[in-house]
Amino acid sequence: MPSTDPGLSTGSEDTLDLHLPPEWGEWYAEEPRTPDQVVTPTTGAPLANLADGATADTPAGPFALVPVRLDRDLGRIAGWMNDPAVAAFWELAGAPEITVAHLRAQLDGDGRSLPCLGVLAGVPMSYWEIYRADLDPVARHYPARPQDTGLHLLIGGAGNRARGLGSTLLRATADLVLDHRPLCHRVIAEPDLRNTASLAAFLSAGFRYSDEIELPDKRAALMIRDRAHRHVL
Repeated sequence: MPSTDPGLSTGSEDTLDLHLPPEWGEWYAEEPRTPDQVVTPTTGAPLANLADGATADTPAGPFALVPVRLDRDLGRIAGWMNDPAVAAFWELAGAPEITVAHLRAQLDGDGRSLPCLGVLAGVPMSYWEIYRADLDPVARHYPARPQDTGLHLLIGGAGNRARGLGSTLLRATADLVLDHRPLCHRVIAEPDLRNTASLAAFLSAGFRYSDEIELPDKRAALMIRDRAHRHVL
């Protein structure tokens, strides 16, 4: 399972010694469900209305999600995957064929995961995976709800890190999902607990800490941005 980390190193200005109080989860108590509860998906394309790209205005400039094309984007994404700061969490370093296999699994799939470039002010500078969390194996590890939509991301290039961009773009992308997917009531993420910079970015972007979950490849924080609270957090 890929990481949900913005590519922020522990030396970035977004890093903090994060201690999440247990009452945070109590303030936003989830409806009681079991982690292995079956979620029945609705009909239609898994990520309808996002496949043509989505755009938003941000304090850093116009931001667009542009679906990945292998012929155009492979070199750029493979280069990012070989950055040690990214590889530590994504674990896709190596020959371009490793990145190709990762991307093709999504591009040739049923549309439940959409790989995108994040283009800020006309410059491709991040990689995103928007995925149907309720249709993903991660749904076995938390009380998923129909239409839950997840985010994986990395910020490519050290020059785009340690500038607070992670929080800005996380907020913009989560809001794009909520704007373009009216049946989705929650955007979720599962950053590695070791990456305190990533956790801080999610909190600053209006996500809340919901739980600590054990995934096959990591211990993660379940972060949630609720439609109902998007204008107050």
